[in-house]
Amino acid sequence: MSKDDKDKVQIIDKDLDLSNAGRGVWLVKVPKYIAQKWEKAPSNMDVGKLRISKTPGQKAQVSLSLTPNVLALDPDEKIPTEHVLDVSQVTKQTLGVFSHMAPSEATSTSGSNGKENGSGAATAISDNEKLYMEGRIVQKLECRPIADTCYMKLKLESIRKASEPMRRVQPIDKIVQNYKPVKDHAHNIEYRERKKAEGKKARDDKNAVMDMLFHAFEKHQYYNIKDLVKITNQPISYLKEILKDVCDYNMKNPHKNMWELKKEYRHYKTEEQKNEEKSKSDGSSDSE
Repeated sequence: MSKDDKDKVQIIDKDLDLSNAGRGVWLVKVPKYIAQKWEKAPSNMDVGKLRISKTPGQKAQVSLSLTPNVLALDPDEKIPTEHVLDVSQVTKQTLGVFSHMAPSEATSTSGSNGKENGSGAATAISDNEKLYMEGRIVQKLECRPIADTCYMKLKLESIRKASEPMRRVQPIDKIVQNYKPVKDHAHNIEYRERKKAEGKKARDDKNAVMDMLFHAFEKHQYYNIKDLVKITNQPISYLKEILKDVCDYNMKNPHKNMWELKKEYRHYKTEEQKNEEKSKSDGSSDSE
């Protein structure tokens, strides 16, 4: 879970029912084809039978058999029915199974008991829901199919599907034209015309260009480069060389990316000078 997801989860202090905390439960990992079958099965259907064979002095043997009702959900898909469960003990970690009872108006997604189980997923819990600890995981089991003919066919089919290329060459008997060919794209035409127009711009004398710039800055204090190109009708690279000599480029707001004359070339008055002249004029008028 990302940091943003953690921030979105609302943490609510709630009471946790620990009446089943001492109950031991199994954590079973099943193949994908079994999980897909069980997802299709209704909540009241028996999906399998578990057998535990105990022999004195030996480790218990656990097996799983799928019921005919599960196999009948998709008769065309043949899957193994007999499986062996390899058991391993949980020693160096503590795992638990928790559930929360959804409100009565909500729709339960995990069966008729109305509990939604999860071993570690963080979910947003409303004020009306109840929290339960269903038990502590004491054993891990991995469901492994018996290598019979049905299982070998299933593996061969999965290998065949995995080896199929994502794209295939498909022969066609007629011309298929999804996209109309374009002789030249609009942005390419515009680029060539712009470069051509810039190439036609002759470089005027530097002093003449500076006169045009000073005349423009008499009207406005700030200009962007596009406006100055239009005013002077000079190549942009040549114009920038001249601007660096007589102008400053603003890197900060409120006049970011705009040019203005350097201090030694400015003819206009600053705000402080304007305020001083105004105060002087106000003082002289009062004395009169």
